[in-house]
Amino acid sequence: MKAITYRAYGGPEVLEYGDVPNPKVGVDTVLVRVKAAAVNPVDWKIQAGYLDTVMDTVFPVIPGWDVAGVVEETGVGVTEFAPGDEVIGYVREDFVSRGTFAEYVAAPVRTLARKPAGLSFEEAAGLPLAGLTAYQALTRSLRVRAGETVLVHAAAGGVGSLAVQIARSLGARVIGTASEYNHAYLRGLGAEPVAYGEGLSDRVHALVPQGVDAVLDLVGGDALKVSPGLLAEGGRLASAVDGAVLGLGGGYVFVRPDARDLEALTELAERGELRVDVAAAFPLEQAADAQRLNREGHTRGKIIITVA
Repeated sequence: MKAITYRAYGGPEVLEYGDVPNPKVGVDTVLVRVKAAAVNPVDWKIQAGYLDTVMDTVFPVIPGWDVAGVVEETGVGVTEFAPGDEVIGYVREDFVSRGTFAEYVAAPVRTLARKPAGLSFEEAAGLPLAGLTAYQALTRSLRVRAGETVLVHAAAGGVGSLAVQIARSLGARVIGTASEYNHAYLRGLGAEPVAYGEGLSDRVHALVPQGVDAVLDLVGGDALKVSPGLLAEGGRLASAVDGAVLGLGGGYVFVRPDARDLEALTELAERGELRVDVAAAFPLEQAADAQRLNREGHTRGKIIITVA
């Protein structure tokens, strides 16, 4: 099969396009014919070696954790899916080697759910990692309830835009930080936008004088530092990007594969409460260009790799 691989840590320049052996189908795995995969910051951070101390790496590595595709074959222990089923997955294993930037991926069944019927493969591929991050942060770490007010930092990004919609589906009022360029976009998602930078605290308190019930940080740094001062009494704080949140009394979120949570996202999408915006799409052989664009950090929505 054709795939993207890298044989040593580095930047986009280490990515190679070529032939690799087809993956074997284990007892509890599903062979998925990949239609689309999403690019996430964690892909190039792993590729740069940033997670080497916490995850074993087996070279050559096929990058990518997000996938949307069609079931080609199932392992003998799999009863949840059958050939021809359309699925999505956050295909993360306990080591780094067998990713989704390929024509096929052997995905553990625990990482998969059915694809939302109303989403294209490109849109669906952008849902798993970003959607699970937002969903698990809001429902588990922050325990958001109807009637509460949630502040989402970087609300126009891949995770942030989904977090806005998920929080709204939970019945929350949502305030989102973003550049002024993205304010109209956030209003379209149902959020009240506020600008980044100096005076952020005043702008948030002008909207919610008593403070917000929960803050989801997707920026880190200065945005995280000011967040405790934006909380109402008893408010909760979580970050998916900056471990310094632990020293501020909040929780750190590292997304986990979870088929039930993925199914919840599928149901939200099928009810029309969750959409995925595709910022750009690249063919598999141009994965390095897709990664370069993702590293710039200025896109709205998801960057997708398509596989014929």
